Amino acid sequence: MAMDILVPVFAVAVPIGLIALSQTVSHYIKLRERQIEFAASQAAEKAARYAANGAEMEQRVRVLERIVTDRGLDLAEEIERLNENREPAKLRSN
Repeated sequence: MAMDILVPVFAVAVPIGLIALSQTVSHYIKLRERQIEFAASQAAEKAARYAANGAEMEQRVRVLERIVTDRGLDLAEEIERLNENREPAKLRSN
């Protein structure tokens, strides 16, 4: 008598369980894909910041090289001119 009920219960429970498992796995895969996409976008942003910073540093080095190698320029005047073009530093309040 008990076997008569167990077979239909298993026949219904196993497919329901497999469907639920496949939905869970599908959701997990989509979540991981979104995490990977987010990490890739963060890495791209960081690379862009480093590239911009590298270009800025390269420009600064070129200016310094020009100052050092140009013997005809008055060094104090050149430094003053560069200081005038630079953005003022922001003061921190304590």
